[in-house]
This record gives sequence, structure tokens and C-alpha cells, in this order.
Amino acid sequence: MRIELRVCKHCFEGEHENEHKTAVTRDLVACARVVREYKDLIDLDDVHVRMVSEDEGDDGRPAALPAVAATIQNEQVVVSDTQLITMGENGYMLVYPNPQDALKVLAGNIDEISKVLDEEVSPELSPESAEILAGGPDGAVEEDADMYP
Repeated sequence: MRIELRVCKHCFEGEHENEHKTAVTRDLVACARVVREYKDLIDLDDVHVRMVSEDEGDDGRPAALPAVAATIQNEQVVVSDTQLITMGENGYMLVYPNPQDALKVLAGNIDEISKVLDEEVSPELSPESAEILAGGPDGAVEEDADMYP
């Protein structure tokens, strides 16, 4: 299996001034880096982290897996700036354009790694990501329409 996490470089660096989005983006990257470090333990072939920016010269193309998630907003196609793509040995790809789902997938991989190692390898997560993984208040993930355009 191969995994590629794409995140907005500006969100990661806090340039959009959305603290919640920055925290979750940084946690996504931290989790992907842990999965990449231990990928051989859970039979992953590749784990890529791609920082996408609006800078000239960055066309936003994938680093490894040729899939892109998009939505239609105001009758225009908008590419999701944060997405997780997985491709299994059978060639099927799954695209997770919702950061909450991407975080859950990466956390699941980290749980598997922790079981194999018999030790905890999770990165320290922000309160925002911890709440997402805990299911939020009453077990539901609260959606914030402005969190990820």
C-alpha cells in the first residue's frame, strides 16, 4: 500500500491565521511522518508528504499518487488543499478530502505500528486533533464549514 498526504504549506505554517486549521494540519503531517518512519512494520511501500503552496512554480500536482479530490463551489471546481490518498496493491485508490477522516486513517496506522512495537509511538497531538479522534462532544465530529474550504 502507498499513502500520500497533501497539505497546504500556508496552513501548516499558520499563514492563514486559522489556529484550528493550522493545528490539525500540523498534526496530520506529524502523524504521516511517524507512519513513514515505521512504514516497513505495517507493510507500507511508500508514504509521501506533499506541501502544496500557492507560490509560482508549484502546480499542486501529486508527488506520488495520481488522484486529486475536488468539490464544486459557486459553480467552480475547487481542489481540496488537504487530502490523504491511499492506493492498495490491487490498484484501488481511496481519497480522503476531509481532514478529520485523514487524521483518523493516519491514527489507525499509528495504532497498528504501536501494537507491532508494543510501545506508543503517537506524536503529541493538539487539543483540536485529540477531540477529533475522540469523536468530539457526544461522539460526533463537529464540522466547521470555514475550517477547510
